[in-house]
Amino acid sequence: MGKAKSPRALADNEAQAMARLLRVSPQKLNLVAELIRGKPADKALAELTFSRRRIAVSVKQVLESAIANAENNHQLDVDRLYVKEAFVGKSLVMKRFRPRARGRTGKIMKPFSRITIVVGEREEAA
Repeated sequence: MGKAKSPRALADNEAQAMARLLRVSPQKLNLVAELIRGKPADKALAELTFSRRRIAVSVKQVLESAIANAENNHQLDVDRLYVKEAFVGKSLVMKRFRPRARGRTGKIMKPFSRITIVVGEREEAA
């Protein structure tokens, strides 16, 4: 006797993908997420492909995964997909110390973050 299945958190015309433990600060990752919010999936992929930011490669992989989830798991039309949500969260922070002058230390924070991308299928234009 197991636990009852929880209802699906997303609507029927949505799919999502998530990446955790990305080695970049949430502030920098959010700059890349802003590039793709609300755009059609193909335009968002092109934007990430030609972005000069290092983390754009990882964000592109997450977007491709969300598109594949929409197509394979939820039978959504790939041509009508758009980036409905792209939100960033904090993850763990590695703390390192660097010796400084006069016996003091300098604290070095190495933050990690996560990104969740939700793609949705646009309704037919009337």
